[in-house]
Amino acid sequence: MPAHGHTAGSSVQETLLPALALLACAGAYLLLAHRARRGNPALGWSRRRTAWFMTGIFLLGVALLPPVAPFAHEDFRGHMAQHMLIGMYAPLALVLAAPVTLLLRTLPATRGRQLTAVLHSPPARVIAHPAVALALSTGSLAVLYFTPLYNTTTSNPAAHWLLHAHFLLSGCLFAYVIAGPDPAPSRPGVRARLVCLGVAIAAHAVISQLMYGGFWVDIHAPVEQVQGGAEIMYYGGDVAELLLAAALVANWRPDHRSRTTPSTVAPQGMSEGWERVPGAGG
Repeated sequence: MPAHGHTAGSSVQETLLPALALLACAGAYLLLAHRARRGNPALGWSRRRTAWFMTGIFLLGVALLPPVAPFAHEDFRGHMAQHMLIGMYAPLALVLAAPVTLLLRTLPATRGRQLTAVLHSPPARVIAHPAVALALSTGSLAVLYFTPLYNTTTSNPAAHWLLHAHFLLSGCLFAYVIAGPDPAPSRPGVRARLVCLGVAIAAHAVISQLMYGGFWVDIHAPVEQVQGGAEIMYYGGDVAELLLAAALVANWRPDHRSRTTPSTVAPQGMSEGWERVPGAGG
């Protein structure tokens, strides 16, 4: 597999900049969690949610920093391990941290209403549909590995980072739609989400098996690396999707709406009708 052209300066940048960005995200979440606890001690903010966010940041750090990042430049198996961490494991942990609810707890009322309006807008409803999230997260893998797109990203640093961003954002979207504790304006029932999750599992299995057999894939890497990457996708994807299914079951509250009262709604940025996340209290 062709490697990125690295100089000593670019290698330092590719290590330093992601590390600083991750530290900034972790610091911002911790600050907002502190404000949520200080602003309403009775409601508070769950340390479990905070731990999930820190876990997600840690997994992203493992993926984007040495030794995994240099290995991903040189070996397709490293790329696939990186893909699993950025696109499946870290998103699940970040989504379980309920960052939208935290924002709505800490934003001023006007900003909170604006954010709620965006989340309830028609474009947001379309993007948050399970079928769309499935196409963006899982369907894009066929485009990546069965066309020259992947080989382009290995020689173009900008395309490489755009690919990372796509993995992360589409992974967060899919985890949010399927099992996110943050309320969603048009989330379907559990059965529909389980069907989408089942389709994702099947699609990952088919793509990884085609990749292992060398059918239609367009990956410029030694056969043993491609087959190793396919095995990582197959088994790593299964584990990640089982964890997502477990999160779906854990966050399922069949009588949630009937139990919601005005006293459980966040007092600051959360607008009327935006429910409190179960377990979000301290």
